[in-house]
Amino acid sequence: MDHEALQDDSAIIYLSLSAASKLLGVHSATLRRWADTGAIPVYVTPGGHRRFARSDIEALAARKPLSTQALTSTWARKALEQTRTELAQASQRPSWLANLDNEARDKWRRIGQQLMGVVLRYVNMPEEDVALLEEARAIGQAYARNARQVGMPLTAAIEAALFFRDSLVEAAMDLPEESKMRPEASARLLRRISQVVNVVQLAVAAGYENNGL
Repeated sequence: MDHEALQDDSAIIYLSLSAASKLLGVHSATLRRWADTGAIPVYVTPGGHRRFARSDIEALAARKPLSTQALTSTWARKALEQTRTELAQASQRPSWLANLDNEARDKWRRIGQQLMGVVLRYVNMPEEDVALLEEARAIGQAYARNARQVGMPLTAAIEAALFFRDSLVEAAMDLPEESKMRPEASARLLRRISQVVNVVQLAVAAGYENNGL
């Protein structure tokens, strides 16, 4: 039995907040909020600890949509697949990419991977994360440096950033129906994506302005 699961005399198995959150695949703060608003039954011990009947948690798990983490993982996979497909098709290859040599493309790919990692971590955070936005800003600055080194004009650099942004947004909007994505979850995902990419785009523009371009 889970060491965080308890059993009373009526054979009802109770789970701690941590154990119940893991079973549902949600952050403990989310389950705490659901309990406090009456969305799910909860028993509060004399010491103030929340306990959840395992049967209630399992029933909720059976009918709930994908967890935030599972949902964003699905979105990230779709975004990467879509981006790779578009870049692999010569007829759809954007002009800014066609003018890059292999070394420059490798740098671009690494920056894109770093940015995807930041976006994925940011959308999975329950609250705003200033440190991650600072990481995004640093990525935007590196992006601008690389673009300037290969002689890319600002308009082309912004076009490249918009290409990445469009891939993320389109993948979020095209999540499969079976994900049972709630409207508020979709709006949150799109808002979080925009927050990160906006920071990157502003850093790119600032990088050009600071160099008099």
